[in-house]
Amino acid sequence: MTVTPVPTSDLYDEHGEDLEICATDFRQFGGRRLFAGPVRTLSCHEDNALLRDLVNSPGEGAVLVVDGAGSLRTALTGDLIAGAAQRNGWAGLIINGAVRDSVALGGLDLGIKALGTVPRKSGKTGAGAVDGPVALGGAVFRPGDTVYADDDGVVVLPA
Repeated sequence: MTVTPVPTSDLYDEHGEDLEICATDFRQFGGRRLFAGPVRTLSCHEDNALLRDLVNSPGEGAVLVVDGAGSLRTALTGDLIAGAAQRNGWAGLIINGAVRDSVALGGLDLGIKALGTVPRKSGKTGAGAVDGPVALGGAVFRPGDTVYADDDGVVVLPA
């Protein structure tokens, strides 16, 4: 399902407190600065095997919200995984954790928000959980909700 990106401030003006506002101060890394889509979620800690598997499946315009427990020790995505997300039709990645290859990420037509960067790769054991509720910055992201992201922040419109 394709969702038309709308600036988050305009959404707030329209929906007010019906929106969930994520107060996490994400940095912008992808080449697509305004993005939106149906929510998919992943919880993982310093392990990106499930993330790699998910973005290598059809994204159908979804935004993958990844709870990496805020870890800045290892990168949950880099140019290869993010490139796969772009090729497979994902609208964006929102990562409560770190990324790497930040210059290359900026050249992708993909929305990417994360906490920061680190050059270290993550583990590859496959630990984690897919499509459960993820709480970040006072907002809860659930599959079926719609997420909107831009330079002003990230908001969730519940289903």
